[in-house]
Amino acid sequence: MKSIGVFDSGVGGLTVVKELIRQLPNENIVYFGDTARVPYGIKSRETVIRFSIENILFLLKQDVKLICVACNTASSFALPVIKNYFRAPIIGVITPGVREAVYASQNKRIGVIGTKGTIKSRTYEMEIKQLDPKAKVVTASCPLFVPFVEEGWLSGEVVLSVVKSYLKPLKDAGVDTVILGCTHYPLLKPVIQQVLGKDVILIDSAKQVACEVKKILASEDLFNRGKGGKNVFYVSDNPEWFSGLAQRFLGSPLRNVKKVNNV
Repeated sequence: MKSIGVFDSGVGGLTVVKELIRQLPNENIVYFGDTARVPYGIKSRETVIRFSIENILFLLKQDVKLICVACNTASSFALPVIKNYFRAPIIGVITPGVREAVYASQNKRIGVIGTKGTIKSRTYEMEIKQLDPKAKVVTASCPLFVPFVEEGWLSGEVVLSVVKSYLKPLKDAGVDTVILGCTHYPLLKPVIQQVLGKDVILIDSAKQVACEVKKILASEDLFNRGKGGKNVFYVSDNPEWFSGLAQRFLGSPLRNVKKVNNV
């Protein structure tokens, strides 16, 4: 039985895996975290494209039927290029989140938060404008959010102070919808919501990505007919670190994370 392939630069893509497990419990998942080369957010476009191609080639060797690029930086830089190289359906995390944000926003003021690489690429901005030319897009890079999540700093005065500082331009602009443009950010949802106010809609791309995967599997008749739920996790370095963090993202520990020496 073929699996759904998912790759990310590290652990953040596990928010997508969690949602895929929830929405598609009969599917098998192969996850690859490129922990030896994380973070992608500070790498050049050419490097991210090269890494992404190598990651996809690895997943295709695991006999996957669809590939989900669960990394916003790779989705920004590499997706338009790599889609033309492979026959398997490939989806990123940007377009599904953009669609939902444009649909949800009432005042046409949409905020996007992400890593420096994602924000600098302006991919979210361009895709939002394509769907709704009248939309005003306000972006902010939040470089400390990823280390906060990975260190387990999800609340407290320091986190609140940094979140307030990063999100000030979005608040000042009066956005009513904000895209969490990094797969780590859903873990900071409560404090982000607290700072922006309860009326601001937060778009968690993971949910939209899982819906998109479901649609593609249905349209191409690729659903797993048997009993699935077998999930395999590979990393390019430090499986112990990955396993420890995985519990925070998935809610349960991972015991057999496999290290791959050559991607």
